[in-house]
Amino acid sequence: MNLNSIEISNIHKTYRLYKNPVDRLKESLHPFRKQYHKEFHALKDVSFAVQKGETVGIIGRNGSGKSTLLKIITGVLTPSAGNVSVNGRVLALLELGSGFNPEISGFENVYFNGALMGASRGEIDQKIDDILSFADIGDFIHQPVKTYSSGMYVRLAFAVIANMDADVLIIDEALAVGDAFFTQKCMRFLRKFKENGTILFVSHDTSAVTNLCHRAIWLDHGQIRGIGSAKEISEEYLEACYAERQTVTSRNVKSTIGAITEKTKVFRDQRLDFINQTTFRNDIEIFRFNPEANSFGCRGGEITDVFLGDSLGNPLLWVVGGEAVVLKVAAKALGLIRNPIVGFVVKDKLGQTLFGDNTYLSAINDDISIDAEETFEASFYFQMPVMPQGDYSVCVALAEGTQENHIQHQWIHDALLFKSHSSSVATGLIGIPMEKITLARS
Repeated sequence: MNLNSIEISNIHKTYRLYKNPVDRLKESLHPFRKQYHKEFHALKDVSFAVQKGETVGIIGRNGSGKSTLLKIITGVLTPSAGNVSVNGRVLALLELGSGFNPEISGFENVYFNGALMGASRGEIDQKIDDILSFADIGDFIHQPVKTYSSGMYVRLAFAVIANMDADVLIIDEALAVGDAFFTQKCMRFLRKFKENGTILFVSHDTSAVTNLCHRAIWLDHGQIRGIGSAKEISEEYLEACYAERQTVTSRNVKSTIGAITEKTKVFRDQRLDFINQTTFRNDIEIFRFNPEANSFGCRGGEITDVFLGDSLGNPLLWVVGGEAVVLKVAAKALGLIRNPIVGFVVKDKLGQTLFGDNTYLSAINDDISIDAEETFEASFYFQMPVMPQGDYSVCVALAEGTQENHIQHQWIHDALLFKSHSSSVATGLIGIPMEKITLARS
């Protein structure tokens, strides 16, 4: 019994590029088969399998071959070589507006698009109310689709797909143009669908990939550069993106060190005194800094220590959610660093970003420079959120420049690990201690 919904074996896709249209004719008629074209390899020896019930993300820069691959899987394009096997009914949301006739109304396009997916008019009649409710575009449903905005296109297209019976869903960057409310509606649908169906999800948003997908495939210049867990592949992709942008400048001007600190106003949740006497106390175990954790950067400086401490800066092995803490990040300059930026991000076990900050705004007017071999420290004072039970990591980074344009000297993915053993979180990824909560008759 085949447990794979999609099997891709040694797929190649090659295009012939001609400088002039007439060159195509000259090539076909040339007696000695002279070539007038150059070959562009959109995909080169791509192989992978997606199991039934699995959700797989595909990430990569523009031009990496993502859309070409999806078109081959859905049968829109034919590969130059290799084999594709898809089991079950496949529905795809590819290019914006594909499957729509721009001259007819959205209502008519529901039936037109549904017919392309193999649904009869009777089947669509039974689902039309649900489709219109999901799209939620009001009276525009009776207007020609050519008058629609990109967001309205996506709303209608996704609404049709969401109400068709499918075994495999293929989504290509469709959620990038939707508003926040509709995007959340789509994500809720996808999470429900993944309980029994297979999803191939293409996105530039690595957070969406880590949130939704079991595994990820990284395409780069038409080839697979990595396949693995969504968290691992997203981190490798992030590292490569930073590496391509790095520009190392001269380091020969001496300056003086400045302090980088930030202290925020702390509120106290009045319930903590009660909660901390019960089994709901948020006990968080802190593990020691791992300098050997996976990292990248051009190493004009390095992070030497990371720890969570109490409000006085004393290192802690345990933290209670809701209490005041300080995250200390110590670093050393290996060359002159002008305008250093130290930052951190807390992530859950899936690699989803929960919260974080950096020193850029705090030191923007200080004109700080760090000489080679000098050490410095960033301190982040905050109230520890109440964390649901589970494993977490702290990613820390040292950069130089501005928020928008900087050199990444070192980025450590899992510099500090911690584990929440018990929690009072009612809902959400983290719990924020409330200053006050009341309930009374009005």
